[in-house]
Amino acid sequence: MTEPVRPREVAAIDIGSNSFHMVVARIVGQSLQIISRHKQRVHLASGLDEHQNLDQAAIQRGLNCLAMFAERLQGFEPENVRIAATYTLRQANNAHVFLKRAEALIPYPIEIIPGTEEARLIYLGVAHTQPDNGQKLIVDIGGGSTELVIGDGFTPQLAYSKHMGCVSYNKHYFAKGKISSKNMATAQLAAQQKLESIASKYTRMGWQTAIGSSGTIKAIREVLIGQGHSDGVITAKRLQQLYDAILKVKHSDDLDFAGLSDDRKPVFAAGVAILSAVFKSLDIKEMIFSDGALREGLLYEMEERFRHSDIRVRTASSMAKQYNVDIAQANRVKATAEQLYNQIEPQPGLTKIELATLLSWGALLHEVGLSISYPGFHRHSAYLLRHSTMPGFNLEQQTVLATLVRFQRKSLKLEEMPELSIYKRKHLYPLIRTLRLAVALNGQRSDDPLPAITVDADKEKWQLTLTEDWEESNRLLAADLRQEQEYWRKAGWELALTPESD
Repeated sequence: MTEPVRPREVAAIDIGSNSFHMVVARIVGQSLQIISRHKQRVHLASGLDEHQNLDQAAIQRGLNCLAMFAERLQGFEPENVRIAATYTLRQANNAHVFLKRAEALIPYPIEIIPGTEEARLIYLGVAHTQPDNGQKLIVDIGGGSTELVIGDGFTPQLAYSKHMGCVSYNKHYFAKGKISSKNMATAQLAAQQKLESIASKYTRMGWQTAIGSSGTIKAIREVLIGQGHSDGVITAKRLQQLYDAILKVKHSDDLDFAGLSDDRKPVFAAGVAILSAVFKSLDIKEMIFSDGALREGLLYEMEERFRHSDIRVRTASSMAKQYNVDIAQANRVKATAEQLYNQIEPQPGLTKIELATLLSWGALLHEVGLSISYPGFHRHSAYLLRHSTMPGFNLEQQTVLATLVRFQRKSLKLEEMPELSIYKRKHLYPLIRTLRLAVALNGQRSDDPLPAITVDADKEKWQLTLTEDWEESNRLLAADLRQEQEYWRKAGWELALTPESD
């Protein structure tokens, strides 16, 4: 009798500015079944000093929490776990210190995601956990940032992330827990100013339902329920009454609302000030709450990637179109890069499979910088890939793409390579060599097939073997490859060119 197949289990961790969350789910048929949730208040953002460095106490709180989460994840395969870090690690100059120490505790890569990617994943998490109700506005107030997204179905249409959160605003406007009408008004006005540049876009697009997610809005809802509003709907009137009730106390310790936990008290006034600003700026009448958020978005995307097409394919394709990339040439370079990389990594592990995918996208987008100018276009390409909004890509992946296209041609100033946390520099060197060769081999931009090529790689020493008479009919290519040999030599690498013997 055969053993029944165990359902696949996946886990997502959200390294937030206020709390760390972990959710574990089982994939059953076409749906996700949440089997456990874990939450730890870490107050990571409160450890950011005036130089945007995380203090040791905050780092240690975060590491203690991850060590606890790691116990639950024993035995999970890397492809079944995603860890996303948000605002505080985006801001922290010493984020690499936290990431390095976390490596020893939890054996899965931590992705620092851009604000717009955070917004997209939050939307996905809410959309999957709410009955579909037409066009929706989703607002998520975290510890360090607030995400605002309008979308329909599972497709976000407008997404922004703003630098305002309950922990950062509490630190800035409610020092030592002091509450006053002036502090509340100043915090609310600051949030309204942050929203000023985008408010009209949101009100023009419109929505049928406004939905709040995550801890701040959940806490506000629970307090409203404690005040007798059993439907839990946050209306503009109820929010104003709550705002006024907060002003009756002088210190956050004195907030005594049914439904408000002690550990939420310190940041509650800041959260209410931010949500009040959002309501006023976007003229929101009422808002419901959803349990779905970033971590659910990560879970559903893992399952989407497992079962359907990767959103990053759409991102890369639309970027190529946006910057008028010569698609025929991009596909030639991509095909050559994939052919060469498959020869040097015939059986790649998981990390190298992911890097091979990034190599393919790097090849597809290696000429986006031509839309700016030809001189130095590899640098322009790198800038666009590093700083553009690219749904589906985390910051590290964008850095890898930017690095590949930056080093696709000209001299190899490897000392300019950026620091990485998920991948290692040594992982990128074979990709850089592969892309450079693919670009050089397709330098004629011709549809004529390339001569048969084999590549043997032994660390920094690579050997290209081409057909015996290739040089006679490919003199320009031969000159380009000799120039490439010189670039490699100056970088301490070696490129040997050998004709195939009979």
